Amino acid sequence: MASVLNEQSLQQLFISARTHHTWKNTPVSDEQLKQIYDLFKYAPTSVNCSPARIVFVKSAAEKERLLQCVNPGNVEKTKNAPVTAIIGMDLDFYEQLPKLFPHVDAKSWFVGKDTFIEQTAFRNSSLQGAYLILAARAIGLDCGPMSGFDADKVNAAFFPDGRVKVNFLVNIGYGDESSLMPRQPRPSFDEACRIL
Repeated sequence: MASVLNEQSLQQLFISARTHHTWKNTPVSDEQLKQIYDLFKYAPTSVNCSPARIVFVKSAAEKERLLQCVNPGNVEKTKNAPVTAIIGMDLDFYEQLPKLFPHVDAKSWFVGKDTFIEQTAFRNSSLQGAYLILAARAIGLDCGPMSGFDADKVNAAFFPDGRVKVNFLVNIGYGDESSLMPRQPRPSFDEACRIL
């Protein structure tokens, strides 16, 4: 049976974690990015479909291409982040199901069903992207997820074959806490939840 995380872990993953917009000039290593993947790959997905495809944008040249795709309000925060993860969704994810879910013919559930494919890819890559954020926090990094970008431009620049489509972006690094605003309120349990 799993044990309850201690208070420090809960603070780091949830309670004290913030969405960051400014960043310290501290690099994020390729090994850290691999460590993030090795954690978030265990996110639960429908029939283990794992449709997320991640492009970690680090180099100045590739970051410049990405800056042409984001909304004006997201340019500086993306430019200054050590890494921006493009969370993509592979619309051919079902081709991997014979390997990822071998005990039934799950691939046949998706072939020729474009709406079902897109819904499954979007829902499950979103879930994987959320786990990516938790994985980054778990190894001591901060995140700034964003949806302010031109999806067509991102797809043309980073997924030109059309198989993968962007879902959302996540800036990753060591956040500058001095620039954070006070935490904004959240809905109460009674406002957001029902127990039936």
